[in-house]
Amino acid sequence: MKADIVVIGGGIVGVLIAHELARRGEDVLIVEKRYLGSGSTFRCGTGIRQQFTDEANVRMMKRAVELRKKYHEAYGFPFKQSGYLFLWYTEEEVEYIKKAVKLQNSLGVPTRLISPDEAKEIVPLLDVSEVIAATRNPTDAKASPFYALASFAKAAREMGARIMEYTEVIGIKRKGSSIDKVITTRGEISTGIVVNATNARAKLINAMAGVPIEIPIEPYKHQSVITQPIKGGTINPMVISLRYHHAYLTQTAHGGVIGGVGVEEGPTYDLTPTYEFLRAVSEAFTKIIPALRNLRILRIRAGFYAKTPDSNPAIGRIKEIDEFYIAAGFSGHGFMMAPSVAEAVADIITKGSTSLPIDRYDPYRFERGELRSKALQMGRNSFY
Repeated sequence: MKADIVVIGGGIVGVLIAHELARRGEDVLIVEKRYLGSGSTFRCGTGIRQQFTDEANVRMMKRAVELRKKYHEAYGFPFKQSGYLFLWYTEEEVEYIKKAVKLQNSLGVPTRLISPDEAKEIVPLLDVSEVIAATRNPTDAKASPFYALASFAKAAREMGARIMEYTEVIGIKRKGSSIDKVITTRGEISTGIVVNATNARAKLINAMAGVPIEIPIEPYKHQSVITQPIKGGTINPMVISLRYHHAYLTQTAHGGVIGGVGVEEGPTYDLTPTYEFLRAVSEAFTKIIPALRNLRILRIRAGFYAKTPDSNPAIGRIKEIDEFYIAAGFSGHGFMMAPSVAEAVADIITKGSTSLPIDRYDPYRFERGELRSKALQMGRNSFY
């Protein structure tokens, strides 16, 4: 079998990279160990936010929202700009977040600092007795990872991309510094270009290719819940409270409440749900919205935060290997960031450069000891 470009990993990032390459007329093949979305994608919390605290992430997320809106209109998958609502409890937090709001506004993201009463108008069931301010961006969004991934995969196929599911990569052959073949459980694929989009398993693929630098991406177990349905429109935005276990929650199109907290375990590839998480999420959700106290949890699911030391991904070309690229280590941000990452990676492969600010995600920064400021992430142990 032959393919000009092999994308290893069939999560949202890998599928969108293949979609973007196929859209440009490239011969591309996705290889996925299990089924599409089986890693982190189908276990994500559905949120898509632009409320970050550094320029590169704001710009990347703003572009991702623009692209997702465009493809929502073209493909019809559910996408709702219902906003994010961050709750703040101390003057220190408010002073810090004011700087982020100013940055976001300067880049065209319409975040506003609002009062607790205004927050309660948006989500009437909120307990704002301890809240001193909130931030609200109405253009932040949420989308179904199932419908989105299926839509992009279908479109990619229609544009000529091939997809091999239940196919594990077990080796990568090189001729000198050039990629020669990708070895799988279903045979060899002759290719000259490989994209490592395996996220939590990226270091395993890097080792197969002989990547000579350390790119520290480790899998950490994060869990989420889905509850029985409640009245539609009760919790429209994604609600974030860093005070209460870094909780996030919103309502799905089917009416259930989906969300999680920052109970983190790892590094590990174990995805067994835990009682510790169940206790923490129950405490956090009922602190934020007391009316959820008697709500039944229907399911607990676990997925990976593929984390780097600064909670920013590794995106770019590995210089020592001709045409080997990485887009992994998204630290919980892969679903929301995928469209702009796909555009940037496709730009680099087909044009040699991109106008998107991916220098921040340079895979070589770890070797140089140049960690970035940490991306604002649900599940961290501190605010800053």
